[in-house]
Amino acid sequence: MRELVEANVGGHFDEMMKRKDGGGKIKRWRVSKKPKAENSHQYFHLHPHLHHCRKQEMEEESIREASKEVSREFKTLIDERDLDSLKQLQLLILGRLQDSNAVLSHFNENSENCFAEVSADFSRNTRLLKSMKSDLDYIFQKLRNMKAKILATYPDAFPDGSAKEVLDRRPDLEMP
Repeated sequence: MRELVEANVGGHFDEMMKRKDGGGKIKRWRVSKKPKAENSHQYFHLHPHLHHCRKQEMEEESIREASKEVSREFKTLIDERDLDSLKQLQLLILGRLQDSNAVLSHFNENSENCFAEVSADFSRNTRLLKSMKSDLDYIFQKLRNMKAKILATYPDAFPDGSAKEVLDRRPDLEMP
């Protein structure tokens, strides 16, 4: 009986077995280890907390039964063949998604390997292009200086002011 009561009231058997009278005295109810059926019913009637626990268990059981009934009713609303076709479609979609995932994983691995192979070439070519650009900038600067000296020495060397237009017709590669 103690185990039954402790299970229902969360281990507070001794507190449940005490009650206060109006005079402040604490009386203890006696419960035999093997109670008679009528004794246990009286115990539940004397303890509203235990009765509440039992009532709550009965409510939970009725809720479970009601939910089972609702699910049975839902099953009757949907055709079994429709459910099977939905399951088949879901499995088909799952398979396609798994295949796509595998293909994308393989593509990512392949791309990573290819990038590792060509990244050294890219960096080497980038350095080469930067050095070529600096060399060309130096050459064009020298040409501008030479043309300026020629114009200063021989003003008729470039007719109609074409020297100013021709000086630098390079596109600006650093602007987007």
